[in-house]
Amino acid sequence: MRANVRASAKLAVLATVLIAVLYVVVASAIDAFVARRVLWEVDQRLSSRLSVVSSLANPLSSKTIPDDVGTDGAPVFVWWVSSSGSVTDLTVGDPTLPVAARHSANMPLSIRAGRGPVWRFDAVHFRSGLLVAAQDLAGPSHIDRVLLIGELVLGPVLLLAVFGGVLAIGLRAAAPAEAARRRLQELTADASHELRTPLTVIQAEIELARSEPYDPSAEHEALDHVARESRRLRSIVEDLLWLARFDAAPERPSPSPVELGGAARAGAERFAAVAGGRGIDLEIVVGEVWIDAPEEWVDRLIGTLVDNACRYAPNGGTVRVTAGAQGARAVLRVEDDGPGIPVADRELLFDRFRRATDAPGGAGLGLAIADSVVRSTGGRWHIDDSPLGGALMEVSWRRVAPARPDDAEHAVLAPISHSVGG
Repeated sequence: MRANVRASAKLAVLATVLIAVLYVVVASAIDAFVARRVLWEVDQRLSSRLSVVSSLANPLSSKTIPDDVGTDGAPVFVWWVSSSGSVTDLTVGDPTLPVAARHSANMPLSIRAGRGPVWRFDAVHFRSGLLVAAQDLAGPSHIDRVLLIGELVLGPVLLLAVFGGVLAIGLRAAAPAEAARRRLQELTADASHELRTPLTVIQAEIELARSEPYDPSAEHEALDHVARESRRLRSIVEDLLWLARFDAAPERPSPSPVELGGAARAGAERFAAVAGGRGIDLEIVVGEVWIDAPEEWVDRLIGTLVDNACRYAPNGGTVRVTAGAQGARAVLRVEDDGPGIPVADRELLFDRFRRATDAPGGAGLGLAIADSVVRSTGGRWHIDDSPLGGALMEVSWRRVAPARPDDAEHAVLAPISHSVGG
């Protein structure tokens, strides 16, 4: 988990640095554009004012009020500079015209008046002299400062949001991989434990048989134990291989219409001997209903559910297998009168190597396989308490049309019911 956090944090820092560089570049470009735009507007205003003054009949005879109709409200002052260099104020309140502004070679230009504000100047030729107009740039400078302050405030907030967002996305993206890694570790540990138990028993039986004097009955008993544990070991390995192939298979078998009632009856009848050996009444109630799924997967699912029900039902108990239509769904139910499944354990029921109860038998892989089949065939689980007193395991699928056009729909409404075993 810490490795994922560190990796996500590094990714977030890298993304934040890249965004910060991009932000600085974009903000600088915007600042430069705004500054040039504002300065262009000031130049346009100065040029317009000079044009108005030069068009007057006798602008040198009296002073006028400075123009202040600009968006920033700053007044525009006008002077006339004669060819001899003398300066005549043409607007009321004209400040002293700087010497650098008394020629037109570099107009328009910006000049700082001593320690005061910066002024923008422009000039045109008029009556063998120059008409010079100027505006204080305090207003445009204020606009630039406000923009810069806004960028400085927005920048850290944006970068913090980027860092937090990328970190959250990174952690969220890594969560499935972390969960898969933990599940793989748990699976490896559980598989090692499950495989170790029969191997330990086999090794112990062999060592015991080798250390004792030859006794045909004792060796026969030891071989029985070895054979039983070998079958258990093979069952675990086969289940693990099935799950591994199922998880890794790039292509799944093509689904085809399967008659669920017949598959449920055939799958349940395979356990008739098991049920009869323990006096279990195996009830089978099925009607004709079709689903789209690989037939071998459906058979594996049914076998797993019936096997579990028979394992957890008490001697002389009841296991009921039903299949039929329920509205637009095809429903398979397997019930027993065993100990049932506590509500708190139902969410973890399909985890690999987790058993429904503490009763002995099985490695806890059967329901994981069943869940893989159900999810891959578009089925839905429903787990509840059975009216028989134990667990109810129900799976439903969307119904499909029969594989043969002449299949009678009324068969769904007339289920086949019989009992075996007991």
